[in-house]
Amino acid sequence: MLIVKKVLFMSGSLGLGHVTRDLIIAKELRKEFKEIDIQWLAAEPARSVIEQSGETLVDEIDLLGNDTAQAEATAQGTKLNLLKYAFKALREWLHNAEVVKLILEHEQYDLIIGDETYEIAVAIILRRLKLKVPFIMLYDFFGLDAMSKNIFEKMGIFFWNRIWSFDYTIFKNQNNLALFIGELEDIPNTKLGFLLPNRREYASKYYNFVGYILPFVSDDFNDKTSLRKKLGYGDYPLVICSIGGTAIGRNLLALCGKAYFIVKETLPDLHMVLVCGPRLPLESLDLPQDNHLEIKQYVPNLYEHFATCNLAIVQAGATTTLELTALRIPFIYFPIEGHSEQEIVVAGRLQRHGAGIKMSYSQSNEYSLAEAVIKNINNSVDYNEIPSNGANNIVQFAKRVIWKY
Repeated sequence: MLIVKKVLFMSGSLGLGHVTRDLIIAKELRKEFKEIDIQWLAAEPARSVIEQSGETLVDEIDLLGNDTAQAEATAQGTKLNLLKYAFKALREWLHNAEVVKLILEHEQYDLIIGDETYEIAVAIILRRLKLKVPFIMLYDFFGLDAMSKNIFEKMGIFFWNRIWSFDYTIFKNQNNLALFIGELEDIPNTKLGFLLPNRREYASKYYNFVGYILPFVSDDFNDKTSLRKKLGYGDYPLVICSIGGTAIGRNLLALCGKAYFIVKETLPDLHMVLVCGPRLPLESLDLPQDNHLEIKQYVPNLYEHFATCNLAIVQAGATTTLELTALRIPFIYFPIEGHSEQEIVVAGRLQRHGAGIKMSYSQSNEYSLAEAVIKNINNSVDYNEIPSNGANNIVQFAKRVIWKY
């Protein structure tokens, strides 16, 4: 008799980077086990991507609060303080935990997978939610950092990191696992705060490190000429600018558009593509029209376009910068200011891999960006190799939990 295992997959956090890897994990789970039924819980913009992929959404999905919308409401231009976001999102996280509780009242699952679903972790730590189902939590950073000398920000960071330091209470249960998408070196070798544990030592004790997850094999993109033809690009210097799955980077895209006209004075055949993503309306960018300046909305499989370009300009999203590193494409990245994960964790990882040129939006203008584009376009790069077998490793951990192999 075929026994079907049911999995509730909750794709959390901001933007689109997480849902991309979550769909890859689901694909690997299905490769390993035919007898698996995966149901999804996610807010926009991840929800639409999951729907378009033909996946099954839970009935209660309309009840879920939206983390991305909360972050956009908290952001000030190109700045987003993660601490302010976390405090504003707390009520919504607790609401989402109630949604999960409601789902579990009438559906029996063999496993819950949560990709940065802090609503579940915080609710368990605060004893607002008790799971009888095995739970796997996916992380890609650990701990917050104060981004100013403000004493209230430092106190708030201590509060959140202290809560985070109790997540071991979730994973001391042998049916639950904390899986870190990346390497131990991605975690700063610093304390979470006064009288709190060292991050790297804590993570090495309670987390399992699985490597990174990529939606492609880099060698598949060696023939850039054919790929450009397939995607409709010509034989010209190509720059692709992307802000990911939120609307927070509108000002950065506008800056790229202004820099384009300056760069054209040196590279007259330059072609630039501005990718707004699913959350930023095209009409929000007020730029002069030019035949070689394209403005696009959401672009599926954006990594294919990255693979053809001579330079990329992006926000410091963990997924986007990882893809560019694996593709060995020269790129300039702008961390969202005040966003400690991007400013410290992602930037630190990129430095370790020798990848990317870091710039700051508040310290840049169209002339300095144009200068950086001219200097770095089409540069040869020699980034360090990255382990990209994370999805398969996650499947092996999942087997231990629900199949007891």
